[in-house]
This record gives sequence, C-alpha cells and structure tokens, in this order.
Amino acid sequence: MTSSTAQKPARRSRTVIAVAIAVIAVLAILFFVFTNLYTEVLWFNQLGFLSVLTTQWFAGAAMFGIGFFAMAIPVFVSIEVAFRFRPVYAKLNSQLDRYQQVVEPLRRLAAFGIPALLGLFAGVSAAARWQVTLQYLNRTSFGTTDPQFNLDISFYVYDLPFWQGVVGFASAVVLIAGIAAIATSYLYGAIRFGQREVRISKTARIQVAITAGIYLLLQAVSIWLDQFATLSNTGGLITGASYSDVNATIPGLQILAGIAVIVAVLFLLAAFIGRWRLPVIGTVLLIVSGLILGSLYPWVVQRFQVAPSERSLEQPYLQDNIDLTRDAYGVSDVESIAYPATTTAAPGALRADAATTSSIRILDPALVSSTFAALQQFRQYYQFPTDLNVDRYTIDGKTQDVVSTVRDLNLAQLGTSASWYNQTVVYTHGYGIVAAYGNQRAVDGQPVFAEQGIPSTGVLGDYEQRIYFGENSPNYSIVGAPAGSTQIELDYPSGTDGASQTYTTFTGDGGPKLDNVFNKLAYALKFQSEQIFLSEAVNNDSQILYDRDPATRVSKVAPYLTIDSAPYASVVDGKVVWIVDGYTTTSEYPYSRTEGLSAAIADTYTPKPGYAPDNNINYIRNSVKATVDAYDGKVTLYAWDETDPLLQTWQKIFPSTLKPMSDMSAQLMSHVRYPADLFKVQRAILGQYHVTDAGSFYSREDAWTTPNDPTSPASNPTTQPPYYLTLQVPGQDAPSYSIYSTFIPLTGQDTSKSLNGYLAVDANAGSVAGQKAADYGKMRLLTLPKDATVPGPGQVQNKFNSDPTVSQALNLLKQGSTEVLSGNLLTLPVGGGLLYVQPVYVRSRGETSYPLLQKILVGFGDKIAFEDTLDAALDDLFGGNSGATAGDGGITPPTTGTGTGTGTPAAPGDNAALTKALSDAKAALDARTAALQAADWTAYGVADQQLKDAVAAAIAASGQQ
Repeated sequence: MTSSTAQKPARRSRTVIAVAIAVIAVLAILFFVFTNLYTEVLWFNQLGFLSVLTTQWFAGAAMFGIGFFAMAIPVFVSIEVAFRFRPVYAKLNSQLDRYQQVVEPLRRLAAFGIPALLGLFAGVSAAARWQVTLQYLNRTSFGTTDPQFNLDISFYVYDLPFWQGVVGFASAVVLIAGIAAIATSYLYGAIRFGQREVRISKTARIQVAITAGIYLLLQAVSIWLDQFATLSNTGGLITGASYSDVNATIPGLQILAGIAVIVAVLFLLAAFIGRWRLPVIGTVLLIVSGLILGSLYPWVVQRFQVAPSERSLEQPYLQDNIDLTRDAYGVSDVESIAYPATTTAAPGALRADAATTSSIRILDPALVSSTFAALQQFRQYYQFPTDLNVDRYTIDGKTQDVVSTVRDLNLAQLGTSASWYNQTVVYTHGYGIVAAYGNQRAVDGQPVFAEQGIPSTGVLGDYEQRIYFGENSPNYSIVGAPAGSTQIELDYPSGTDGASQTYTTFTGDGGPKLDNVFNKLAYALKFQSEQIFLSEAVNNDSQILYDRDPATRVSKVAPYLTIDSAPYASVVDGKVVWIVDGYTTTSEYPYSRTEGLSAAIADTYTPKPGYAPDNNINYIRNSVKATVDAYDGKVTLYAWDETDPLLQTWQKIFPSTLKPMSDMSAQLMSHVRYPADLFKVQRAILGQYHVTDAGSFYSREDAWTTPNDPTSPASNPTTQPPYYLTLQVPGQDAPSYSIYSTFIPLTGQDTSKSLNGYLAVDANAGSVAGQKAADYGKMRLLTLPKDATVPGPGQVQNKFNSDPTVSQALNLLKQGSTEVLSGNLLTLPVGGGLLYVQPVYVRSRGETSYPLLQKILVGFGDKIAFEDTLDAALDDLFGGNSGATAGDGGITPPTTGTGTGTGTPAAPGDNAALTKALSDAKAALDARTAALQAADWTAYGVADQQLKDAVAAAIAASGQQ
C-alpha cells in the first residue's frame, strides 16, 4: 500500500510538470509572435503608415474568418445531418462495428475538430487573397472594353479573378462536405454496399443528391467563367482568344455550362424521387460532352479549318493582340521614324550634333567602382556598389551627366573591431555623395570628380551628408542620446585640431524609440541580441534603425507595388534622397502578351534570378515615384500616373498614403527619370510589336531582339543593358537626358547581325515643381532601311577586337602586370548615321589596382579609330575634323603607343620618368616589329624583354603600382 501511494503522487507531479512546461512553451511562442507584431506596429507608426499595416491585418483577419466559417460550418452541418438521421437499427458488418467502437468515444471531438482543422486551412488560404478581394470591392473602370465580349477591362482584372476564387473555394467546401457526409453515412449504416447493389437511406440520398446538385451548379458557373479566361490564354499563337477559341472553345464552354445546370437539376430531382438513373446518365453525358466540346471539337477546328488558312483566319485576333498589347505596356504612342543611317564618315559630319558630342559619356559606371573606392573610400569600413548611377546636375547653368554614388558602410571589413558595440552604436552610417563628370577624364585616366572628399566638397552645394539609410546599411543600428551627452557615433575619419576622427549623434526621427523596458525587450527578441536590453549605450532617447534598404522600405509601405531593381541617390533640396520607382502590374489584361518580369529586365547589370519567380505580367505602369530620405529614412509616395486604374483602386484601399505629383519640388523633378526596368520590358515588347500589321506580324519577317552585351563572356552572354545619355535623336529640337537601346534581327548570331532599330525615350522629367516635362516618356523608334547594312554592336565589337593596329596597341597595354578592360559600347544617332563609342581601361593586376581610362575606340560604318581621347578619336574617324568637340577635348593624356589615326601622341606632361619609359617602349616596340618581319628571333626576344621593362617602368612612373 505504501509503495502504491508513493507512486501516484510521483505520477501526478510529473504530469503537472509536463503541463506546466507545455503551457510555458506555448506562452513563449505566443510572446515571440506578439513581439514581432508589436515591432511591426512601432515601425509602421514611426513612418506614418500604420494604416497600411492595419488595413492588411484587418483584411487578412476578415478573410480568414470568412474562410474559416465558410468551410467549418458546412462540413460540421454535413457531418451532423448524416449522424442525426442515421438508421438506428441498421445491421452492420463486423468491420463497421469495430470502426464504430473506435470512433464513438471520439465522435464529439471529431465532429468539432475536423471542421475546425479544415476551417483553419481554408482560413489561411482565404487570407492570402486579401488583395484580390479588396481590389474587387474598390474596383475602378478602365474605360476600355475587350473586342470579344465588349466588357470593361476592369472585369478581367478585378471581377473575374475574384469570382473564380469564390467559385473555386465554394466548390472545395461542397466537395469536402459531401465526402464527410458520405463517410459518416457509411460508418453508421446509411450507405451500405452489397455484392450487387448499393443501399442508401432516404436521408442520406437526399443529402448526397443535394450536395452533388450544388457542386454541379458551381461547376456550371466555373465553366461559364472559363470562357472569359480564354482572353488571357497563352498557349496558342497569341495571348488571347484565337479563331478556334472564339468559334469552338467559347461556344463549347457555354454549352457545357448549360449541360452542367441540367445535370444539377437531375440530381436535385433524384433527392426527392429516389431515382439515380437520370443523374448518372447526365453525369456520363457531361463527361463525354466535356471531352468532345472542350478538347476534340476545338482540335478539329484548329487542325482542319484553321491550320490550312491560319494567316487569314487569325488576322483579326492577331490585330486585337497587337493593339491591346501595345496599350497594356504603354507603347501604343511610340513614334516610328525612318532613319537612313549613312555609313560614310565624312569630315565635319558631327557639326550639327555638337551638343550631343560634347555630352558623350566616356566614364563606364560598371567599371569605375573600384576606381572610386581607391580614390574616395578612405577607410576600409566604407564601400561603393558594383554598378554606379548615371545622374545629372545643373552645373554652372548647364545640365551635366555625372556618374555618382553614396559612400556606404561595410561592417564586414571591421575585422577584430567587429564587436556588437562597434557594429551597432559606433559605425552607424555612411557619408556623402561621390560624383564624377561623365564626359571628362584626368590626364592619367582617373575620373574628374565633381563631388569628392569626406566631408564631401564640390559643385553639389551644402547638404546633409550622413547616409543612415542605404542599400548596404547595417541590419540595425541604435542611435540617439540625450542632449549634452558624449557623442559616440563615428561621423567621418578626420577632425579639427589634429583629431583623427569626428563623432556625432543622430538627431532625426528615423526609427522606433527604445524608451521603455518593453520596447527594449521586444527588439532584443526580434534581433536575438541581449545587448539591446543590457547595454548602457541604449537609453531613453535611443532609436533603432532597421529595414533600411530604400526598396524594402517602399515595398513595405506600398505592398501593391513592384519595385524597380535600381533605386538611385541624388542630392535634392539639401538632402540625399533615394528615388525609387514603383510599378502597378497585372497578368489579367485581355489579349495582351505575357512577359516574365525577371527575364525581361535581366541583363549585364541585372542578373536573372537562379529560380523561376511567379512574376508574369501583361500590364505595367510606372504609377508611383517614391523617395527615401537617406538621413532619417522618411518615405514619401507620389502618384506619378494618376490615370492608372490600378493605382486609383489602391488609393481607395489605402487612402491618404500618396501625395499628388504637384507636391514634388523642382529639384526632385530634375532628378526623376524614366525607369530602366520599365524601359526593358517595353523594349522586349517592341522587339516584335513594333509591327502593327497583323499579316507582317504573323510572318515574323521583321522580328527584332536586343543584342547581347558585346563585352560579356562568350560562354555566358548577357543582354546589353540600356544606357542613360544626354543626346538628340531625330524628332527632338535639342539634346535631352534619355535612355536608349538597339535592336538586331531575332535570328542568327550577334556577330553577323546588322542594326535594325534604335529605341530612345526622353527620360528627363523636367525642372518645374510638380509638373512633368512635355516630352517626358516620349518614345522614338528609329527604323533603319532593310537594304542598308549598318553594323550592330556585336559586329562593331568584333571589328574592334580584330583590327590589326588596335590589337597591337592593346597587346602593348597588356604587357607586364596589366589587363585591358573594355567599357560599355555606346551607340549614338549622330552624323546622319550611328556612332559607336567604347572606353578602354587599363588595370594593374596588383592587389591595390583600379581601372584607369587610357584609350577610346570609336566606329562609324566600316571605319574605326583608336586614340587617347574621344575628341582625337572623332577627328581621326571623320577625316581629321569631326566638326564637333567632345567633353575631353582639352585633355592631353600620355600615350603608350600610337593610335590608328594620324594625330601626334600628346606629351605626358612633366613626368620625366614616364616620358622616358614611354619613349623606350615605343623604340622597343618598333625594334620587335622589325625583328618579327626579319624573322630574327634572337633580336625579337631582346626587344620583347626591353618592351616589358619599359612598360613596367611606365606603370611605376604613372603610379599604377
């Protein structure tokens, strides 16, 4: 007795402990969830966008509730009806009797638990469709109808996805409820299977028949809706309904919907008359009709009627596809301009294009990042992005293209100093903008900086230089302190009175406050760092900055936007602000071609993702311009395209979150530009949809594509990116900041393709507050004559690489421990033809090396030139006088060899050692060439070694090592 009594308290004690541990674990999980939600509230509230978060939460919660009860209640009712009206004296077999014995003790739990569990899954599924529901409830008319059903486009964008979702969800509910009813009826004997017959009670028959009838009515609605979905089909010749769809598939779906309604009525009749023969026959008829009308008949029409006369029969549907695709992608107003494109480089040919020529950018933003770093980084804890930005500023009354970037933090380089304290409260921000003139170069090939140093000085004026919010900012930082306290944030690595560093304290409103114990605890859990809670550096005036990437901040406060892949920073009204482009998109626009967004924007600057994201679109608008203050992270959304129906709908859902374009300042307008991602999508469309005649479109006789980047590896070619340049294309009265791209034939190898088209868009939004420039977004497509052979980028690059004189000069530059880097190959419509310009950089192979601009390659027609400056190269290319002056016209850089033209190499200045080394190199090169021609290999070896020594001496003298 004593032993038994002792065991019972021990078992009870273990049970109590287990229950307590389980309760504590559940409470801990709930607390973690709560802190995550709580910190989200703090973040959105600090930014002033709390309504965006609460709208999402309320919509998701409402949808979850609807989904939960819409699933749980029918399933529960179905199970209860089947159980309550079960036959009381049914004779069960031994197997079912054993099932009942097992189930009966858990019946009440199952009756509530199964519907609740199914409702939970249904609620989560429904909550995920909050955007579809809110768009439907706040839908805005497009003012345009489709050509097939004459319905407003809004029906396909808002109504159809919503009702398809509702019908699909309802069908799932009815199907699961029917299965639950059948299972319950079988378990309790209402449905019994004999050797040759199935016996079913009256109640079970009524329940199953009504459920089947409702399910078939839902399928009839689904089939009826499917006819409208054919206008977005992508499996045929075009996106949209083709001839066979209109004349076979759509009528077939209408007939099938009618048959489904009839069969549903037969099931409802069977519920009362007790005869299953008619509904069973009707179901078989529906299945057979589905095979015939849904598959066989459309195939017959396509194979035997359409295929022999496809061009003529499909022509009206092709025309619909062309017209609606151009509308959906915003390219219907592109101006097509015939451009004869001469290939003869005549003297003075650039005289009429002097303004464009002086603005030609010779600084490659994809190559000079390491040059910027070497000359302007100053400390290892700063960094620059791989690809820099092409911006423009008004300097001395003239708009000037510059290559610019912010100096951001790089905490990975702190090394042994990378403590939590340093990473979180000391190294909190980057510093300043660095900008270089795009059309200039220094004597030694370095950039000519318009803004440099730390603190930054130059032509951009006074502005707040601290970069607390950037693309590479730390995961989180804690800033702020009481007035008069010791400053601990490193500001920049110099100071007054001989100090090596200057410190500061953040004084803005950039993040949630850590002014109470609960907030500190919440963020300690969020970032899994007890230091946030324990550190003395965290005080009641502290703020925590996180989610600092500009694209992330905009996407959180505007969840309906697709964010451009390249936000850029500009100095605007005394601040550094990030300008972020946002797009409204859909994949439901009827008859519009579907494009994969990630694939369309992939190029040398934007790698294609290694996965296949579900981001297909067939409508896009640059509806929002957003700014993010680099100092305090403030996000401002401007309604850029107020006519966009999608944006109007979202403004109803999230009112008061967007400001009108009229609130944009003049300086901000001067830096807003036509976004690159939108341009890439549009050029992908115009590759084929520049053809507006259905017959020509069908034959694909004039289909184009974007060329591969000629500087990308042959083993892994990438698409040539579009480039921002200030230029004047035919149809413009003056040069304008623009974005352009070229087109070549769709088929064949790049190196054998001539140029077919040149697309340029006016990217300058203007400089008037709140008002777009008249020509902003104007698309001009230069079409080249088909009988002309204007070399494409691949052909020009191949000519550059294979020219004997150029190859010899490049080989000279490659001697010793240097490598040659080919810059971006630019194409400009000047001189009545197309001018190609490519900067050539030289970089030492040492650890501290960086590219220096040494040569310029230019091409026009079949002629090329290779000189130290663009100005000299253009003069050489156009018979000794191009008629215009380039931006580097006053530069006389040193040279390591003669160019392909007739110009005399410029003197290298006052560097006597460099002058002697270059002279020795030229002499050694001449001697090596002579030995090669005489087949004197001994002399060739001696001269080759002398050449290597001279090149090494020249590199050392120029400071490259």
